[in-house]
Amino acid sequence: MYIPEALARKYPNACREPGWQYVFPSKNRSVDPRSGKEMRHHVLESGLQKAVKTAVVRAGIVKRASCHTFRHSYATHLLEAGVNIRAVQGLMGHNDVKTTEIYTHVMNTDLNAVVSPLDRLDEMEKEEG
Repeated sequence: MYIPEALARKYPNACREPGWQYVFPSKNRSVDPRSGKEMRHHVLESGLQKAVKTAVVRAGIVKRASCHTFRHSYATHLLEAGVNIRAVQGLMGHNDVKTTEIYTHVMNTDLNAVVSPLDRLDEMEKEEG
């Protein structure tokens, strides 16, 4: 794995630490044009997109599904789990919160299940007493 020279000096074990590894490493190794060393790089986006498309077809899913579908699902599930919309905005890399708000339209949230902090006062008093 390629780590720029300055970072390699600062973090000499980085090439062996999980945090510096590719999430989707390439199956094959190749020669890095910068260093001339043979190493493993990340997969190309197109390869991952093709793999997802193949999986969707093999699974018999007739609806449109792609890598971007996973992105939408991830954001929606975060919001459904109660993660602050500004935090989701940051994770998704959206400049405007209005873009993130799009995910709230497809949320599967039962508004009757939302508990107000005032409704929890009785529970908190019981816990303290």
